[in-house]
Amino acid sequence: MANRSQSPLLYDYLRRYQQDPTSRVFAPLAEAYRKAGLVDQAIEIAREGLRVHPGFVGGRVALSRALFDKHLYEDVIDELSPVIQDVPDNLVAQRLLAESYLMLGRVAESLGCYKMLLYFNPGDPETGKIVQELEAQAYEKGSLVLRTDPPAPDPIPDFGVREVKGAFDAAPSVLRLAWVRKVELLQDLLQRVERYRARVDSHG
Repeated sequence: MANRSQSPLLYDYLRRYQQDPTSRVFAPLAEAYRKAGLVDQAIEIAREGLRVHPGFVGGRVALSRALFDKHLYEDVIDELSPVIQDVPDNLVAQRLLAESYLMLGRVAESLGCYKMLLYFNPGDPETGKIVQELEAQAYEKGSLVLRTDPPAPDPIPDFGVREVKGAFDAAPSVLRLAWVRKVELLQDLLQRVERYRARVDSHG
């Protein structure tokens, strides 16, 4: 059942959506469903809306929020990877993507997203701390403290402390190659940002 505090807003969006199912109001409607605890309905509404507006970034972010709540991290990555390629300064998408990679133990990709967040918002102390912790633990301990999923009624995997197995037991040359690839990943992301900014400036 919907949270009563969310009901007026939810029903307002629902009324507007029923009046025009082709409008972009599906995105805030999906978000209202998600906040009311109706995550499955949020996913359904968001997917339906995206069939009409496949390029609507707000719709993909709304869908990804609901997918994240369902612990469908791979699906979040599939939805948001194209978004940040086209709009790398969408901080909500970058953070959702970073956290999804982190929950899956894909540390290099997660760290790249967090660094992009820091690039666009260098004064954010929380993101700066996360980047420092990830880098320090990766270099010094060979382990990373990953976030745990929020409490859920159904059992879910425990993403507590995970060791990056094998990566730090390898030969120095292998370690250097791994970190070179991570640096190359970040450089590629930064190049995309510059291309995006140049495109925006040219249309400004």
